[in-house]
Parts: sequence; structure tokens; C-alpha cells
Amino acid sequence: MRKRKWRNAVVTAAWVAVGTAAGALGAWQLASSDSDGAGGAAHSRPLDEAAVRKALAASTPTPTSRSTSTPPTPPTPTSTPSAERSTVRFTGGSATVECRVDGTVRLVSWSPADGFHIDDDVERGPGAVARLEAEPGDDDDQPDLPYEIRCAGGTPKAKVLPDRDDG
Repeated sequence: MRKRKWRNAVVTAAWVAVGTAAGALGAWQLASSDSDGAGGAAHSRPLDEAAVRKALAASTPTPTSRSTSTPPTPPTPTSTPSAERSTVRFTGGSATVECRVDGTVRLVSWSPADGFHIDDDVERGPGAVARLEAEPGDDDDQPDLPYEIRCAGGTPKAKVLPDRDDG
């Protein structure tokens, strides 16, 4: 019995020592990282306007002398810069849509609402219209909801169409 009490006291003392050491190490790290105001810790003080300008000036590359024979190549865009993305919601779900300057539409992604799934034969575009069909999960009494999505004035509009499968 006496041995057990001794072991419990040693284990408790070890836990207290580890906890104290961890707390002291954390306090030291916080104090040392914020001592110059630029320690990079998440709790660092926000920069004032002068400090922001100084940091921007330091990160801006200085112009170098270039050969004038080869102009710099512009970066290749990964998506159409003239496309405005927005979300359109409809009974069977929602879709993220790009409305392009030329009036075409492109489906970027879509998500079904609870109790629905989106049929596999989605017409993403780009084109005058994009199409998808929201189908009810287990309810055969509820009709499929085919949608046509167009962009009007840069805003996507979803319109339910008559179900083509009903004959």
C-alpha cells in the first residue's frame, strides 16, 4: 500500500513538472516572438500604414535592365477573365455558373438538394444554354426536373422545362 502511494505521488509530480515546463516554454515563445513586433506569430500587432508601405516597398522587385528584343510574355489565363461567376438555386439543387461577356453560359459545378441527385448527362457549355436534370431520390411519384440555365444581363436564370422522358 505504501509503495502505491509513493508511485502516485511520483506520477503526479511528473505531470505537474511537464505541465509547468510546457507553460513556461509557451510563455517564453510568445514573449520572444513578439519582442520586436515582427516575430511572425499569429498574435503579432497589426501594421500601421507606414509599416505596410515599407513592407510593400521591400517586396516589390526593382526594375532590371532587359533586352528590348523579346517582350515579356503575358501569363496564360486559367479561366476566362471576362466571366462572372455566381450561384443559381433551383428546386432540385444549385449550380455555380459563369456568365460570360459574349452572353454564353458555362456550368462550373452543381450540387443536388436533399432528396435529389443530378443526372449524369449534364450539358455544361459554354453555349447559349446549359442543361441539367434534378431527379428525386426514392420518390417515383415526383417528376424529374430538367433545367435550362441561361445568362441574362450577366445573371444566371434557371428555368424548369417539361420532362422529356414522360413521353
